[in-house]
Amino acid sequence: MSIGEVLGGVLATGVLGLLQPNLPGTKITVDAPARKGWVLYTVQPGDTLAAIAHRYRVDLRAIMYSSGLQSDHLRPGQLLRIPLVDDASSQVRLPPGVRPYVVRSGDTTESIARRFGLTLLGLVSANPDLKSLDRLEVGSTLYIPTGEPGLLVRLRPGETIHDLAQRYRVPLLVVARANGLTSPTEVGPGDLVLLPGVQARATYERLLQIQEAERKAREEERRRLAEERRRQEEARRRQMAERQARLQTRSPAQGQPQLRRANAVVAAAGYRWPMTSFTVTTYFGRRGAFQRFHTGIDLAAPVGTPIYAARAGQVGVAGWSRFGYGLHVVLDHGGGQETLYGHMSRIAVRPGQWVERGQIIGYVGSTGWSTGPHLHFEVRVGGVPRNPLAFLP
Repeated sequence: MSIGEVLGGVLATGVLGLLQPNLPGTKITVDAPARKGWVLYTVQPGDTLAAIAHRYRVDLRAIMYSSGLQSDHLRPGQLLRIPLVDDASSQVRLPPGVRPYVVRSGDTTESIARRFGLTLLGLVSANPDLKSLDRLEVGSTLYIPTGEPGLLVRLRPGETIHDLAQRYRVPLLVVARANGLTSPTEVGPGDLVLLPGVQARATYERLLQIQEAERKAREEERRRLAEERRRQEEARRRQMAERQARLQTRSPAQGQPQLRRANAVVAAAGYRWPMTSFTVTTYFGRRGAFQRFHTGIDLAAPVGTPIYAARAGQVGVAGWSRFGYGLHVVLDHGGGQETLYGHMSRIAVRPGQWVERGQIIGYVGSTGWSTGPHLHFEVRVGGVPRNPLAFLP
């Protein structure tokens, strides 16, 4: 019997089902119960994990977990453990001209469409459930039409391909041919049906509007952060101007004129403050009769405040300290000069890395021997701690 005769009969009756059910002598075959366990599969040349997962109707990530895979790259001869599932309803039929694609890190809708020779509208039409054109979840599955493009829809309970053909005004024989159907009973609830020539234009326009709204929101956030940084920089400059004014009014006996002359020299060498907004809570030197000598200055700021390199140099240490600094970084600036940044909540550089002056190297925290969130900042010359205020503008 040809597809035209079968589907013609469906059009005449208006129902889908067995054309002549329960005829005398009809042999009914019942599938064996689904099993639990694994199928051991040897990878063949040209195999992909997505194709194998589709062939066995299981989630790609389940194969990766069962086989101990760290990525979806396969090599011929590799042995896979493919888990069997009990739920037969999870087996979804795909049209012959549609293949699954598992999203990888770095994928975008534009790059995927370009890779498979599709337009964005064509990709959206095959995946009308997309929530965003910019945000794809790694490990999720997209459907790629490799033949005739169209709208890919999931058959709902009680729905037939005749219903879909009428709703989208596509000839029933065209729908059947595009989906490789010889009988209307070959598709059921949950199966995917391709409607050739139909485009999800309304969904595409909605996603473009979402994309534009997200772009504007990102631009607004960038402007807000830039304005916040500008205000912080202005506040820092005012604080520094006030501090310099106070230092200039002090007597020479306090040693401040010599300190300012040293500042002018070392500032020309490229030092800067390691944060833009802070409060100095402890200075360099002896703090009391029974307290240890303080080898740096403490700059209090909220947890997560960025910490910047005071001068360009190479990361000598980036990790946990055995001497109370907690998470800390040491930069080597050459000529026997080093700077230390202690009590971080997070480190943003690695040993051996070269960093520029003003580059973020970590974030304020309270790790190690610390009583609150702050940065402990040291300057060392020839391994000996020096007063950081003599090295800052």
